[in-house]
Amino acid sequence: MLFDVSRGELADTFGEHRLATLPASAFPPLAADTEGARLLRTVGAPTGTLLLRAPDEESGRLPLVRDVVHAEDFEAASRDAGGWPVIGWLLNAHLALDPGSGTVYAFDPDEETVRKLHTDVSSLVRVTARFQRLLEEFTFADDEDEEAGFERLERAVERVRRETHDVDPLPFQDDETVWSVVGEEIAMGQRFAGDSPGARSLYG
Repeated sequence: MLFDVSRGELADTFGEHRLATLPASAFPPLAADTEGARLLRTVGAPTGTLLLRAPDEESGRLPLVRDVVHAEDFEAASRDAGGWPVIGWLLNAHLALDPGSGTVYAFDPDEETVRKLHTDVSSLVRVTARFQRLLEEFTFADDEDEEAGFERLERAVERVRRETHDVDPLPFQDDETVWSVVGEEIAMGQRFAGDSPGARSLYG
């Protein structure tokens, strides 16, 4: 694992009720025993910005890439990508786990692009948790003007980018990744939930 992520740490921050997990039975046999599947089963990820995919009610399995997109439309996709489990959804991209390498890929059906988004699932959980915590804890101070508050928010977003990139360059390798877009939206104050301190500071 690139990052040390634990269930206890996430539960202390978000509460057990806010952590989504995926059962081992949801993965195809070749993926069920991988490190990525184990993390999603035992640690999970906080709900909010990232949506983990719910297994099918009848089969109990996650959809495969070929079930949600036309894999042949993605020229850069691996030949066996159609059989990868789709583990989540971020912005307009399906997130799929390559069981062989442990890499998380983002499939954008609108742009018909596929790209590596995380070197492993621990990186996905780490970035999700860092941004979700920022969204839920950041507030604009009463004694600062709005511009200063947004500058402080932008620095907080940049810290997540920098500290992630030092270990895993994929999530923020350029301005076009879905995480880069999410980071920009957070920095502009667009992703605060209505009951968060940041939203109350901005909107009253």
